[in-house]
Amino acid sequence: MEHAFDDGGVRGVLHLPEKPTGDGVALTHGAGSNSNTALLIALARSFTAAGVAVLRYDLPFRVARASGSPFPAGQARDREGVRAAAEALRRYAPRRVFAGGHSYGGRQTAMAAAEHPDLAAGLLLLAYPLHPPRKPEQLRTAFFPELRTPALFVHGTRDPFASIEELRTAIQQIPARTQVLVVEKSGHELKAAEQIGEEILARMLS
Repeated sequence: MEHAFDDGGVRGVLHLPEKPTGDGVALTHGAGSNSNTALLIALARSFTAAGVAVLRYDLPFRVARASGSPFPAGQARDREGVRAAAEALRRYAPRRVFAGGHSYGGRQTAMAAAEHPDLAAGLLLLAYPLHPPRKPEQLRTAFFPELRTPALFVHGTRDPFASIEELRTAIQQIPARTQVLVVEKSGHELKAAEQIGEEILARMLS
């Protein structure tokens, strides 16, 4: 079942399974999109079919503006949105709550987890934007040594925001357990990942 969700400042769609396992995933979007992207919808439906509740939600910057990219000054507010969404999902996922997002949403989710280790049981980071395209020296990894939540990185071999090699090297700074699920011939949008929801879920829950 899919329901519009708007509670405590958290806006999105709640997917509830017919046979719940007690686990749930809060998923959010990248800088140029919203929670209605094809990737998030496909993963939410795949996860729900396996008994996992999913809340796909809009970050505060998107709630405030229907279009446009987030402002750097608003990132802390977006991280508060990540925390609020995870907390809202706990009512429907009493066993474990996982948190994740695509690109910018994944980055803010990981940063929120570094700041608040009790945020989630694990992280699902889809196409993590390790650096801007063609600027490998501008790494977005300063918080990695503080991240103590297990994380699954799902990354395409054609993603200009990081090569698989760059990603594997960078995540060695993370003290928590990490995994990398490589999606062949996929770019930053991770379109091919829409077809492997079962594998992504199994890796995340392991």
